[in-house]
Parts: sequence; C-alpha cells; structure tokens
Amino acid sequence: MPVMSTPSSSSSIFQRPVWVALLAFTAAFSWGWAFPLVKLGFAEYGITQDMTASKMLFAGLRFGLAGLIILMIAAVTGRSFSYKPTAPKANMGNAMFLLLFALMNTTLHYAAFYIGLSYSQGARAAILNSMSVFTLVILACIFYKSDKMTYRKLLGCVIGFAGILTLNMGSKESGAFTLLGDGLIILNALCGAFAGLLTRGVNKRIDVFVGTGYSLAVGGVLLIIPSMLMGATLPHITLWGICILALLVGISTIGFALYNKLLTCNPIGKVAIWNSLIPVVGALTSCLCLGEMFYPKYIFAAGLATLGIYIINKGKK
Repeated sequence: MPVMSTPSSSSSIFQRPVWVALLAFTAAFSWGWAFPLVKLGFAEYGITQDMTASKMLFAGLRFGLAGLIILMIAAVTGRSFSYKPTAPKANMGNAMFLLLFALMNTTLHYAAFYIGLSYSQGARAAILNSMSVFTLVILACIFYKSDKMTYRKLLGCVIGFAGILTLNMGSKESGAFTLLGDGLIILNALCGAFAGLLTRGVNKRIDVFVGTGYSLAVGGVLLIIPSMLMGATLPHITLWGICILALLVGISTIGFALYNKLLTCNPIGKVAIWNSLIPVVGALTSCLCLGEMFYPKYIFAAGLATLGIYIINKGKK
C-alpha cells in the first residue's frame, strides 16, 4: 500500500502532467507483475503450498532488502531521519506507531498475501486485492472528518465490490471461494486498507520516504525471524530464482519510491487513479506467465473493479 502525503509546493519533474502519468503508470504496472512473479518464485525455489515458513522467508527477504535500499537512498540524498516538529512529543509513542505501521503495512499484509497467493490463481488474487482501495475509502470516511462519503464514492465502492463478487459466479471449475486462498488475499487487502489509515500519522511523524523504508525493512525482518524459528528453507536456489527475487525487490523499491514521491507533489486522486491498472495487469500477466485458465468473468470482474476505482478517484480534486 503506497504511503500518502500532502502535495508539495515546489515545482519539479514529478509535477509535470506527462511525467506524473508516466511514472504513476510505471509504479502500477510494476505492482501488477508481482502476482505472477511471486508464484514463479515459489516454483523456482521449490516452495510448496504446505511450506508456510518458507513463504514468509521469501516475502521477508524481498521487503527487507527493498526497505534497506530505500533507507540507503534516503541517507545518500540527505533526507532527515529525525522526527518532524509536528510529531507528538513522546518518542516511545512515535516508535510504537511506526512499529504498528510496519506490522500492518508489511508483516501481516504480505504474510497473508504470500500464503494466500499460493492457494489462489494469480488472476483471481489480483482482482481480489483491489478490495483494499474500496475498503480504505469507507474506513477513511469513518475515521477522518475530512473524508466525507459522497455519492460518487459510494457508487464506486458498490461497483468495485460487485466486480469482486463476480469472481465467484459460474461453475466450480472456474474458481470458487477458498478460505486459504481468497480468504487470506482478502485479509491482505484489509491489512493494506488499515495501513492506509495510518499513513497520515506516519507523515506527521517522519519523512514519508524514510517511513516507507522503515516499514519495509522492519516489517521484512519481522517476517524473517519467525520464519527461521519455524525452520524455513529455500529448497532450490538457482540463478533464475535469484533474478526473480531481485525483480520483486526492484518492484517494491521503485514502486514505493516513485509513488510516494508523486503523492508528495500532486493531488492524491491524480496519482491514485493509476491503481486501476493493477488488477488488470495482475490478471493478464498471471494468465500469460503462469498458463492459468482465463475465464470471461475475469474481464467483467476486472472491468468493474477498474471502473469503481476510476469513479472514486475522478471525484478527488
């Protein structure tokens, strides 16, 4: 889940319409590819459905490395690692808040994602994952007075949820709801939505780029430690497997860095609208790369999810 912030007044390449569109497209397109790459990684490393600890280790390595890279970039570019003047005075409270964000945004979020994806088709998971957008819209209206529920938001959420429900229409062969598959992907989406609620608090406390790095690095370590205690292994380490992991690390690093920078320079809706590409790209690349059966309902479901996200963000100025 990308971290949100307020627009910056400084003019830069990140505010030019053509570049905003190109960079936001790059981030969304990259995140869509994560769905088939994770499943390809499972196959290449020999991680089977029952190897829960190994899935957590694989996820932890990806996000831990991505977080370290972002923190290194932050240090090289001279970003401040100190708390902002707007942060509450209690340093321990600030640290606990950032830890909660790391748990929700990375550890719990991606533990559910990696385990759930191994029990679900990549195309289904990509569309189901869009549930986080609609859930975040509803939660923001509940917890923040500045976010009011509007007709456009309500319509977008209804259409989006309708698209998600469409996945469970049709015959059993075309895919039915499973607790370990769809259930955990939905839990992953809910974690992402709740993490989205916390991002405003992160931005009040610390530089948003540094906060993202901490979230990924600490969250990744909190995936690795319990996985090792559970006896996690990567049974088959190959050059192609390392390349897949490197691609996933790159997706996280580039995606979060670009998206967060764009969100600090532009209205959120102008950037977030490109999230509508993620379920579409994820579904198509999963079918192409994994040889998954493509069902017509995927087009309908992805179309409704995309339309819902578009309607919600079109109303944001």
